[in-house]
Amino acid sequence: MSKTILDFIIHYEYVGIFLALAFGLIGLPVPDEILLTFTGYLVYEGKTGFALTLLSAFLGAMSGISVSYFLGYKLGLPFLKTFGPKIGITEEKIEKTQWYFQKYGNLMIIIGYFIPGIRHITAYIAGISAMKFKRFALYAYSGGLVWSFTFIMLGKELGRKWSVVEQYFHNLGFYAILTAVAAVLIMWLIYKVKMKRA
Repeated sequence: MSKTILDFIIHYEYVGIFLALAFGLIGLPVPDEILLTFTGYLVYEGKTGFALTLLSAFLGAMSGISVSYFLGYKLGLPFLKTFGPKIGITEEKIEKTQWYFQKYGNLMIIIGYFIPGIRHITAYIAGISAMKFKRFALYAYSGGLVWSFTFIMLGKELGRKWSVVEQYFHNLGFYAILTAVAAVLIMWLIYKVKMKRA
């Protein structure tokens, strides 16, 4: 992970977390999961508070993914195909995300956070597909909260061993476990909301 980003987070704390995640979810090359795990480590060290760290991460994710949605909604697929490659969003990733989005729909917006190379594009595709913003926000913000919570807690629990996540960043088994955990949390949240409405 770039030492510059770590120093940025250490220096600016909550504002740094917010900005890094916002720009990361728009598509800039920010290693989001590693960043979140590092913020969990800062919580472990007592340098930041858990509640404010989670809030900063959630608001950053919410802002970044909302901007992506509106860019997709207003400017469409030609914009994404033209400017996407400049920030690592290749046509292959766009087509892959479109396929996932068509197959899994709303669930893809939530689970997409946990799939490298996909979470940056799902909001663009949702906007391009003219999905209603209220519906998009319900799934996108829920997913952002679960995603932020999962990695911050992981960093907090790992403590000084937080960098293990960086070593296994590209390990598919690692992501499968996290995706399964996220899916359970999401189903629990949906169940609670349905029970509350009932």
